[in-house]
Amino acid sequence: MSDSTADIGLGRPATAPGAARAAGGEATVGDYLALLKPRVMSLVVFTGLAGLVVAPGQLHPLLAGVAILCIAIGAGAAGAINMWYDRDIDAVMSRTCSRPIPRGRVEPAEALGFGVVLSLFSVMLMGLAVNWTAAALLALANGFYVFVYTIWLKRRTPQNIVIGGAAGAFPPMIGWAAVTGGLDVAPLVLFAIIFLWTPPHFWALALYRAGDYARAGVPMLPVVAGPEATRRQMLLYTLVLLPLAPLPSLLGIAGPLYAGLAILLGLLFIACALDVLRDRDPRAPKRMFGFSILYLFLLFAALIVDRGPGHLSSLLPGFAGGVLG
Repeated sequence: MSDSTADIGLGRPATAPGAARAAGGEATVGDYLALLKPRVMSLVVFTGLAGLVVAPGQLHPLLAGVAILCIAIGAGAAGAINMWYDRDIDAVMSRTCSRPIPRGRVEPAEALGFGVVLSLFSVMLMGLAVNWTAAALLALANGFYVFVYTIWLKRRTPQNIVIGGAAGAFPPMIGWAAVTGGLDVAPLVLFAIIFLWTPPHFWALALYRAGDYARAGVPMLPVVAGPEATRRQMLLYTLVLLPLAPLPSLLGIAGPLYAGLAILLGLLFIACALDVLRDRDPRAPKRMFGFSILYLFLLFAALIVDRGPGHLSSLLPGFAGGVLG
């Protein structure tokens, strides 16, 4: 076993400092944007926007824009720190080996500094411009993702994504707190929806990328417990999601359009899980992974639309007028 291989899973770089940079060349703006995990960030921002839109009360459109910007920057900062810590396993996984640090485009210390500065900036801006409850939730989400999921759980337990996935469920609560200055049952339900959605979403990815995780020594559920146990767990989570997802309608933050779509999407999600359970075609988990992203997007889009166009239009035209006027 080589030294670089021995370092895998221990949080140490797989290559000597500076060697990768020499091979990869100078960093570009695109490399630093890639550190922010923009695809992940987009869904985080969208669910945060939903929490902001459905919250009771009013928030100045400019401050609403600042709140969403802080959620985006905070999520990106956590992603950059995650890439710094996971640079050793990223280097041996085909899904992640082209990231800026393994390619030598960005030095690990630069990525860490970039992430820490952006994280602190996003929390301070949220606190000073919006309110400190939203800022505290943003700080908690970032800290949970970095310290609980990335550093503590990811390399130690197959339940990593079950517990650590809570970090990705914070944005609706942050958006809600940005408007109200506090929390209620409704944002906690939105948190629970994303929390329960995360394991089947990520385990679908882990099923068709199991070789990657095994090679990197990451104890994802398909690697530790096997594909069969993973498929059963995925179905269980989708079954629990089915009655939970329509609850926002009962709580008065959405109407019948949302409730109907939540039930329909939930049944389709269960159908995907059953397809994965019965079908040994390796493409079935990939299909479920793709649908899981669509599921969450459509669910929260329906939440925004069913809240009423008047509430959303009170933010968007005002924001445009504030910027262009």
